[in-house]
Amino acid sequence: MDTGNDVRLAQCFIAVDDHDKALVFYRDVLGLEVRNDVGFEGMRWVTVASPEQPEVEIVLEPPAANPDASPADRQAMAELLAKGMLRGVNFTTTDCDALFERVRAAGVDVLQEPVDQPYGVRDCAFRDPAGNMLRFMERPGPG
Repeated sequence: MDTGNDVRLAQCFIAVDDHDKALVFYRDVLGLEVRNDVGFEGMRWVTVASPEQPEVEIVLEPPAANPDASPADRQAMAELLAKGMLRGVNFTTTDCDALFERVRAAGVDVLQEPVDQPYGVRDCAFRDPAGNMLRFMERPGPG
């Protein structure tokens, strides 16, 4: 009997307004690997992934990448992105403080310095160059 346990995350999407700026951040600052960077139907298809989790890719796409989106919808999405109102991504790390110092040194917009949360993680938060909120969580070790 199939238990349905074969479902795994393959890709998630982050809206970006400038692929080149996004690549500097995700590749050069965070250390993610570029998996794809190709033109596709008049758009640019860029995926990045962590070397620690190669089976999960992040697609960096323009806001309202749907080709059926109206001009008004595209404008609304671009405005939401500019305000930082679109959802970002949560990452895990083994050393929140070291990651925080590395990312802050790159001049990225800091939203939250590392703090121990009441729900059991230490985390920090930044905005990527497009304004998306990214959180980096360090889970406590065994013990």
